[in-house]
Amino acid sequence: MRRWTVEDSRELYQVEAWGAGLFDIDPTTGHAVVTTERGRLDLKQIVDDCLRRGIRLPLLIRLPDVLQARVDALGGTFVDTMERLGYGGVYRGVYPIKVNQERHIVDDFIRSAKRWHFGLECGSKPELQVALALQDDPEALIVINGYKDEELISMAVAARELGRRTVVVVEQPYELPMILKSAAAVGVPPVMGARIKLGSTGAGRWRHSSGDRAKFGLTMQQLVELVSELKAADSLSCFELLHYHIGSQVTNIRAVREAVHEGARVFCELYRMGAPLRYLDVGGGLGVDYDGSRTDFPSSMNYDLREYVQVVVETVKSVCDREGVPHPDIVTESGRSLVAHSAVLITSVLGTTNLDSSDSSTTVKEAAGKFASAKSLAALTDDIDAKNPQRTYHAALAIKEETFARFVMGGATLEERAIVDAGFNAICARLIRLQNGDDEPLHEELEHLPRSLADIYFCNFSVFQSVPDSWAVSQLFPIMPLARLEEKPTRRAVLADLTCDSDGKIDRFIDARDVKPTLDVHALDGQPYYLGIFLLGAYQETLGDLHNLFGDTHAIHVRAIPEHPGYVIDAMVEGDSVEEVLAYMQYDRKSLVEALRRSIEDAYARGMMTFEAGNRLMEAYTQRLRSYTYLE
Repeated sequence: MRRWTVEDSRELYQVEAWGAGLFDIDPTTGHAVVTTERGRLDLKQIVDDCLRRGIRLPLLIRLPDVLQARVDALGGTFVDTMERLGYGGVYRGVYPIKVNQERHIVDDFIRSAKRWHFGLECGSKPELQVALALQDDPEALIVINGYKDEELISMAVAARELGRRTVVVVEQPYELPMILKSAAAVGVPPVMGARIKLGSTGAGRWRHSSGDRAKFGLTMQQLVELVSELKAADSLSCFELLHYHIGSQVTNIRAVREAVHEGARVFCELYRMGAPLRYLDVGGGLGVDYDGSRTDFPSSMNYDLREYVQVVVETVKSVCDREGVPHPDIVTESGRSLVAHSAVLITSVLGTTNLDSSDSSTTVKEAAGKFASAKSLAALTDDIDAKNPQRTYHAALAIKEETFARFVMGGATLEERAIVDAGFNAICARLIRLQNGDDEPLHEELEHLPRSLADIYFCNFSVFQSVPDSWAVSQLFPIMPLARLEEKPTRRAVLADLTCDSDGKIDRFIDARDVKPTLDVHALDGQPYYLGIFLLGAYQETLGDLHNLFGDTHAIHVRAIPEHPGYVIDAMVEGDSVEEVLAYMQYDRKSLVEALRRSIEDAYARGMMTFEAGNRLMEAYTQRLRSYTYLE
């Protein structure tokens, strides 16, 4: 039998397909690694070091070097493409803060993006206040989208006196009078934009957020009326930006091309109407290939970064050249593609349950003299029909169902039922192994077996807190072990989290051809076994909830040291303690402690507890209030 290699693991876990050249497996150690221009990070080594530091799992590892690489890739590709095509405008990307508002992420982004003059996009008052405080690049845009009131607009307009390049985007007709009023009160001319509803729609899971029924944006009639009102107010000179958005994670490049073409046409028409437009904001939507399949699938995209940029720049240039309109500065609001790769969650496997125990066949044979059902199963086990596996499955299933019926009616003992169940599972496991090497999929009657017989690996994390899109919208994320990747995985598993919820699991995994119901993992050998859940930098922290009161995980920001192999932890953000998550739900620490103290005093009075036992309980209770919400 051929020896398993790291290259086999790369193919099994599709690392090269989703890793974007940033993630790989070290051929010497078999560890998952991160590689950028600054150096290489060994994730298994980082986890081991963190445990020695007293930093417990689950642990979110944020990777500023990866964020820098993604920013440089986007900015550099736009600049190079514009130069190559002779494009007359410049590129001005903005990062939507909503994608990940965590302070260190925003700081890392601003630091990484200075070279390209990336700005920020805000959709609320808190986000605008973050942007005004942190973004001080005079060439970078601060784009304000979403619903607005006079307070928000006044803040945005007044910030122009600080040298901030704020652009207030009109999403609804009622916003224009507020903008003009605020500008008059401050005495500063505003810079305005307008978001429009395109006839073109996106592609993928969020395609319905675009088109005529989109939640945000002006219709074409409202856009024409906006121009008329600005002319009447002698304020058309303030209209500098046109914006549209066709949804997050656009999976098909054709949808991008059609939207850019329509947006450019509207831009040219507005320019001929007298609007001195400078920016065309093509919104977000640049996808992330989570499963590495490079297809028009919700967790993938059928294009790459270079093709996306080529389509945007080439299409805008072509439309503007044809209509004799100067090339606008191109703005993108790509958030997911910038930050998704920059975070990985590390969880430990606490234990496992499996249904196809290796000694099940032996148990059935030993019971063959005692139970006729066991004798029949033993005979099937010795004579499995490899050419017609469904025949064997039907026979085994009939024995199991007949035994169950007798058990319900009192004709079979619990011992017999347990032996038959175990024997049935063992036969099904053998049927799967018989076809494991074939290229053909399992027969449709057997295709449910891998999921039904999969091990359950119990992991120290909460799906709802750390990977909410996996539960909410069936988003796929790459998952693989951090070590032993030079060793062939011999088990297939689904992952169960710590929550008391049947949905607290991951049972859909990436595959080269389709979605797999199980993850290939190694048998536990008594040593810690760590799994990495990758590409979690976009939205997951923002959307996470407190199901079962599992709070934020610990997070570290890790950079490579270019001069020599190694790393430095720039920042450590402690996860929530029990006391903190209880406070979110209005439980006061003092009142909880006092309630327990009264119960202990009552137990003393009844003679149910000694003073020493009460003291130990109180000390343990108060100590646990300060502890991590996850298992330690």
